[in-house]
Amino acid sequence: MYNKNVQMQDISRIYHNSIGISFQWKRDIQNGNTDIIQLVFRNTGFYLTYAEIKEFENKVKVAYQLKQCEGCTHKNECNTYLLQTPSEKVDLSVNSEELELITDLIKGTLFQMELDVYLKGVGLN
Repeated sequence: MYNKNVQMQDISRIYHNSIGISFQWKRDIQNGNTDIIQLVFRNTGFYLTYAEIKEFENKVKVAYQLKQCEGCTHKNECNTYLLQTPSEKVDLSVNSEELELITDLIKGTLFQMELDVYLKGVGLN
């Protein structure tokens, strides 16, 4: 059940930028459920595993490869990319600026997750 009174102290932020945020719920971490990351942008939240975030990263790369309208002078204002998500039933229409910010959000999230794993591994040595 969604609690409208969620505060920033209820989450452990992984990464954020001007389009969104990635985080884990502290209650999930306390319960040992550290596999799921919340990725939120454009008023849409996705619960994703590391593998699904990597898959999303690949789908962003595919979206970049799809052609925009030839000679378009409004590429930042119109929704020129159809971005597939790890959820088979959800695709997003985004403009080039949003796609760049989503790319940054995903890459920043993956970097922080991989850094955390590395640092925990170094700490065990």
